[in-house]
Parts: sequence; C-alpha cells; structure tokens
Amino acid sequence: MTENKNEHDLTDRKFYPADKEAEFTKQQSPQTPQTMHPAYKLAFQDREFLLREELRPVRFQLELLKPEMLLDEAGVGSTLVMYGSARIPPPEAGEAALEGARDLPERERRVVENLVKKSKYYTEAYKLAKIASEKSIIEDGKRQFVVCSGGGPSIMEAANKGASDAGAESIGLNIILPHEQAPNSYVTPYLSLNFHYFALRKMHFLLRAKAVAVFPGGFGTFDEFFELLTLIQTGKMKAMPILLFGKEFWTRIVDFEALADEGTINHADLELFRWCETAEDAWNHIAAFYDLDK
Repeated sequence: MTENKNEHDLTDRKFYPADKEAEFTKQQSPQTPQTMHPAYKLAFQDREFLLREELRPVRFQLELLKPEMLLDEAGVGSTLVMYGSARIPPPEAGEAALEGARDLPERERRVVENLVKKSKYYTEAYKLAKIASEKSIIEDGKRQFVVCSGGGPSIMEAANKGASDAGAESIGLNIILPHEQAPNSYVTPYLSLNFHYFALRKMHFLLRAKAVAVFPGGFGTFDEFFELLTLIQTGKMKAMPILLFGKEFWTRIVDFEALADEGTINHADLELFRWCETAEDAWNHIAAFYDLDK
C-alpha cells in the first residue's frame, strides 16, 4: 500500500479544493433521476440558482471580488482613470464623418459637426495615456498610474491605445448593455473586465484611482464625474487630481459658477477639478500633486 505523503505535510490542506470536489461529482455520480435533477447540483455550479433574484447579494460580492483579485494579481498598484464619450470620432475619421453628414437634415448635420470638432480630445486622451504609461512608475513592486478606461470606443479606445503604443498594459472595465458592447482591441486581454452592475463598475473605477481625466461625454460621463466630485466634496474620498478637458464644452453644458452662486455648492468646490486642454498640462498637474519627476 502506497502511503500518501501529503497526509503528513503540515502545509497541505485537509479538504479538497472546490474544483476537485466538482470533478469527483462528475466522475462518480450515477445517472439517476436524483443525480440528474438540478437540486443535486453543487450550488456554485448551478447557474440557474446563482441567477435567482435572491442571489443578487452574492453576485454583488462576486463582482466586487473578481476584479479586485485579478488587478492585485496583475500587480496594479494605482490607476489613471479616463472617462469620456463613446461617440467622438478619432481625427482620421472626421473628414469621412462630415462627408457622410453632408445631406443630412441641418440639426443632424450639426450634431456630426460638433462631434468632429471634439475629435481633438481623442488625440489628447491618447497622448495622456501614452505619457503616463511611458513613465513606468513602480512603487512597492506595483505599477502606478496604470491607464483604466470603460473599455469601449472613442475616448476610451484612445486611452487604451495610448497605453498600448507605449508598450504598457491597460485596463478596460466594460459593462453589459442591451445593445452590443465589446472591449476595444487595445485593452490588455487579462485586464479586460466585464460588469453587470453599474454600481460595482463605478466602485472599481475609483478603488485604485490616483488621478481621473474627464473628457466631454454624455450621461455616463456625467454620472461618473459628478459622483467622484460628490465623494471628495463630502469627505468620503481623499482629494486627487481631477482633470477636466474641454472648458468650452463643459461651461456650455453646466453652469458651475451658477451652482455656487445659488448656494447649492460652495465656491471652493469649484477647485476640486482643474481645467485642461492638453495632455502635457494634465500630466504636469498630476506630477506636481504627487511630487513626481515630470
């Protein structure tokens, strides 16, 4: 009889890991009405059970835990988060977009023209991501200012592309939507994460964030930007560089001064973010905030 040495190993686990138990079940269970019924499935292998309404708290926990573990295992210490529109075209697509809009009704044509005007922010997002990635800052053995986007097209794509062209990994936090939503091709595959819950996705945007660049965008960008401002304003989160690109856009859409004049925020709250137009200006502010070599 061969003795199992692991039985006497002080570091060996006495319980089989879950994947081994699942293998036992698959190999040993006879095909009977009892074993074939869904009730007999191991709970963690029972997809229909995990998707039940009552299991939402467990799914929340899993969606919090999985990205945290993967990012930690990947050596990500901190992130440079980049928010922005999924609709702004890259500069090289601007001319074709304008040509395609030439025969559209005036209002629709003007929308295309406005989006093309903002294509410069695709370039600045790309540049900022490239600058941060080329710095290759390491502290405590972990990479700092790893570029993190929402994983989609436009400004998000520019961010991941800038990191990729610098030879660095970058993160994409995608979200499942009713319409097609796929990661852009520049996200590092093992850092391409997918979410069901917006709330958990937004939490992961900020858990490791050391700076946030916000470009012109729509409801999603507004949601992320104003939640970040609220967290810092209320003291739930420590201050960090918030770099707001596109003063002409933002002041046309949001009258920040009026909010302060109305008394619903303090005038000092307008100092929570910094206006930027170029990637260099944004990185210089980050470097000054953290006393980094520019």
